[in-house]
Amino acid sequence: MPDSGDVQTVKGANLGDSQVRVYAVAPRENADPDEIVDGFLEAMTSDDPGFTTARKYLTAQAARTWKPAQSITVLTTAPDREQADRNADPDNQGRAYPLSGRKIATVDARHAYQPNSPAKYVQSIHVVQQPSADGKGKEWRIDSLPSGLVLGEADFLRNYRSVNKYYFASGEDWVVADPVYIRQRQDPVTRMDPVTQTVKALLEGPTNWLKSAVDSQFPSGTELKAGVTSLATDDQSTLKVPLNAKAELVGGEACRRMAAQLLFTLGDLTSVRVEQVELQKPSGDSLCRLGKGQAAEFAAVRNTVPQENPYFLDEHGKLKMLAVQGKETDEQPAEVPGPFGSGTTPLTSVAVDRGETRAAGVGSSGRDLFVSSITTEQDPQPAVVTSKAARPADRLSAPSWDGRGDLWVADRNPAAARLWMVPDGSGDPVEVRTPWLTEGTRVEALRVSADGVRIALLVKQGERTTLQIGRVERQQTGAETEVSVVGLQPAAPRMESVTSVSWAGPSRLVVVGKEAGGVQQIRYLQTDGSTSASSVLPGLNGVSSVTAPNGDAAPVVANSGNDGIVRLAPGTNWQPVVKSGTSPVYPG
Repeated sequence: MPDSGDVQTVKGANLGDSQVRVYAVAPRENADPDEIVDGFLEAMTSDDPGFTTARKYLTAQAARTWKPAQSITVLTTAPDREQADRNADPDNQGRAYPLSGRKIATVDARHAYQPNSPAKYVQSIHVVQQPSADGKGKEWRIDSLPSGLVLGEADFLRNYRSVNKYYFASGEDWVVADPVYIRQRQDPVTRMDPVTQTVKALLEGPTNWLKSAVDSQFPSGTELKAGVTSLATDDQSTLKVPLNAKAELVGGEACRRMAAQLLFTLGDLTSVRVEQVELQKPSGDSLCRLGKGQAAEFAAVRNTVPQENPYFLDEHGKLKMLAVQGKETDEQPAEVPGPFGSGTTPLTSVAVDRGETRAAGVGSSGRDLFVSSITTEQDPQPAVVTSKAARPADRLSAPSWDGRGDLWVADRNPAAARLWMVPDGSGDPVEVRTPWLTEGTRVEALRVSADGVRIALLVKQGERTTLQIGRVERQQTGAETEVSVVGLQPAAPRMESVTSVSWAGPSRLVVVGKEAGGVQQIRYLQTDGSTSASSVLPGLNGVSSVTAPNGDAAPVVANSGNDGIVRLAPGTNWQPVVKSGTSPVYPG
């Protein structure tokens, strides 16, 4: 290994599909108990239809009752199989093999990934002797085993992939992403290809965590027509989806919204190009058609501006814009109009609304939150939220805009930590109901999703700051709107501390943090807490904040203590933009 010189990128040859596949092998005749257990654990990682080969390692009763589609337990590595304790069964009626590992997540029957901090996993597999098929001897088979599948993380990511289902925000006309995991190839249980699995998962309804905040336009009980296991586009890139009788009576507008849910959902499948969806009755008659262009009206992020642009604060607290050209940014930042650009209201943090017409900024004292136009000149406006905390570090967090045009900010005051929502950025502030925000806990930073249904929170408790995803719920009581953030779930349980977070798509975040015993890293995470080795971005020293666009067309922008404002365009490395600057943000 060389011990000096620069690190250089090497482009390898494209060797085609390198996807590893495991083929299950049936138990050999007179296999000993160790082989039976090891063979079954290996067979669980295969694509064997119906897990038929895996079931050959089980007794007839266990084969009937084992439900591999019920759940998946994900461990850091493949489960460790320990030796059976023969002394525990002196009558030689069977042997119990302990299984152990570090559990990092489960996937439930609705395909939802649920992460947790690595915890000890202990289960067992019990084998017994039963008469062989020819009745002349005995053979070892498993009669008791853990429920569902038990997979190491590498096997899980080899067999499953994340896709977004889409449902409508409750009472609204835009969709919300709901990430789930489906099989990479044909599902062993349903025999469905990935497209059909994805459609089936959408029809089953939202995951348990999201269902109270979204609506599905598909009537209850809607399923694919019986016997459908494969869906493919025609030469016009139209996908025809036959449904059961539950969908026969839907009206035109409801059908359009159903088709929109399908188009957004299938848009995440890179293996298929769907330009149009046709929903069909069981008879094959058409219910409705919808193209991608028509479905765009239901997007959470509407294309009100041609291209998202990143913004930042210069060394004087003035707001500057970096215009995006293609996948790069202009070298020279532009000053925005209004008091934030002229410097009459110097800022410590900022957020730009989704239409890039207004900005909200926290003043230099950290006490006041102001809102101003960034397209026209205007006089400074009164603060919309004020903190009473004594120390600047305990005052207001950086603000965030949701897709509705509402403005969010956290007051970090130890005496009264709370969240505020300012309707339309100009109304009377609404204190957000946060039953989990107890004494000793506060929100260091927040970012609201474009759909306004989910919120990413950096929650500090003691000395530890963790990344949590909360669900935003709104309830109208007369003229009053009660807003709550509930259902907090960890999004980066393996990270010891998180420094910065930004939305990077419908269900993806870009995060700066450290794993236990590790160094600072920047990586992509799904909102359900799942990740992969390929999600780590190139290293960058001393990152204090990071921001990403809603799509992949513009660069990721960060603030590095050594290099100032830097950008990462797709397929390149970090490049300096401005030597002195802070608080880089994309709209939102």
